[in-house]
Amino acid sequence: MEGQVIGPGPYRATKLWNETIKLFRGGMPLRRHWANFRCYDCTFTGSEAVDYLHELLRSNYNFGPEVTRYQTQQLLRKFFKAHVIEDIKGRHGTEDFEDNSHLYRFPTMSPLKSLPTRPSWRDDSDLPRLIRWDDYEELPQKENVAPQKSAVLTSDLWNKRHSVAIGDVHECKLIRRREITSKQVDHIWKSMTITHLQRVLGLKTLDGILNPAPVIGKDIVVNIYNVNKTGIVVLENKAEDMPYWVISAMKCLANWPEGNDAKQPLYPGFERDVLRTVADYYQRLKEPLLTFHLYEVFVNILSLLQEQDKATEALQVSCLLLPPPNRRRLQLLLRLMARVCHNPRLPPLNDTIGTRTLMVQMFSHCVLGSPDDMDLDELLATKLVTFMMEHHSAIFQVNAKLRCQVEEHLSHLKRAQIKYAGSDTDFSASPAFCKQIKRVDCEEQKVIGTQIPLQQLLEGLIADQELPAKDKRKRLKQFQKSYPEVYQKRFPTEESKAAVIPEKAPRLKPHLVLFNLKKPFQPFQRSWSFRA
Repeated sequence: MEGQVIGPGPYRATKLWNETIKLFRGGMPLRRHWANFRCYDCTFTGSEAVDYLHELLRSNYNFGPEVTRYQTQQLLRKFFKAHVIEDIKGRHGTEDFEDNSHLYRFPTMSPLKSLPTRPSWRDDSDLPRLIRWDDYEELPQKENVAPQKSAVLTSDLWNKRHSVAIGDVHECKLIRRREITSKQVDHIWKSMTITHLQRVLGLKTLDGILNPAPVIGKDIVVNIYNVNKTGIVVLENKAEDMPYWVISAMKCLANWPEGNDAKQPLYPGFERDVLRTVADYYQRLKEPLLTFHLYEVFVNILSLLQEQDKATEALQVSCLLLPPPNRRRLQLLLRLMARVCHNPRLPPLNDTIGTRTLMVQMFSHCVLGSPDDMDLDELLATKLVTFMMEHHSAIFQVNAKLRCQVEEHLSHLKRAQIKYAGSDTDFSASPAFCKQIKRVDCEEQKVIGTQIPLQQLLEGLIADQELPAKDKRKRLKQFQKSYPEVYQKRFPTEESKAAVIPEKAPRLKPHLVLFNLKKPFQPFQRSWSFRA
């Protein structure tokens, strides 16, 4: 009876519809019934169908114990209209389903929904491309600043800067990406938010779940940054906001009994009239707050509700995709529902059912709904709205990980960078492939890849005619100390070294230098004359 657990994936709502029909047809008890002096085999009454399907839905993981008998009746009305069942005269859809002794049966084949196909979406045309060598943009120079003279590096300073690794400095430019437009910023937010949602849902693709084309990147930016101290969206266009009388009614209930701003006279049943005022406004909206477009997204999140943290993160990201007016209305509504359910001073709002059940039944179809009449949206909405009401504070916090990733990415794109010639390889244009190689080949390629530039550097030092012999010998000695293998390969013998490296001039002894510098050296002359 529990049925198959439908995990996240494309067209989950359609799969749930088909699965429920299969379970209902396969488990509903059928027997012989008499009506109008005639015998009808393999039939069931309307009340029997409601009893069985109600228990089936309550014990099914995909729906849960929150399902009411009224919701079961509504689903059987849909089944009757979709010809999943028919009356004993073969009629369906023209009359209403009755929860009584009226007889029904299954047709030979109950229709199942087919899974539609949607084309995959990919649009990177508006994303800023990678910085290339020809993206040179001269950085503005500071005014009234004298140009700096190029510094001449002495041998000591040169060695300090190149003592660790002596490498060839290639031609480079200081460049920055051209100014990123607000449209591109919105597109980056949209792209990275949808990618993050896909990763949270654990799916390889969102095809069949979300068509990103109608998603507006600017809405995401507004939902994140245009908020008040309590985190509720502040609308730029006040005409899109809720009427003042609705907000006043919601404040009255949320802060009962201190929330009567207008100081209206209270009478028995006043709080019920206020609730009915709020309900009338939400029930007259043209579409559910979570929108028809995002219906499949939120239906897929239902499969994650057992993992509270994961479901909360998925709802955090998904609610960023909502239009700002919808997000504001939804947040205010869920906050109201939570406060009403936890306010012990609020009188009962219904004589037959509890406040929590009343709030969920009254507003669930205002939050989540399907554009298809033949769907399980009432049952799914009950489960989702219950979870969102209990965790609304966490759901409407901006996901810190997503925000950090996007802001770091935007900061990187705006930052000036050093670009080297020949480094314009763009791997986004064509796929790259890797081939596994042996460790010996890897070490060989590593040696070859690092030695060739060092050999070129060594030959450049040897051939440099403008470099003084003393500095050349000092740099070559430093090279020998840093890269002995390369040096030994170039100079295997002393003869090969002597052929290209100038020898040192012989140094004079100190006392001979003194003799040459001071010609009238009297003590020496007297000593010489004495010997003579």
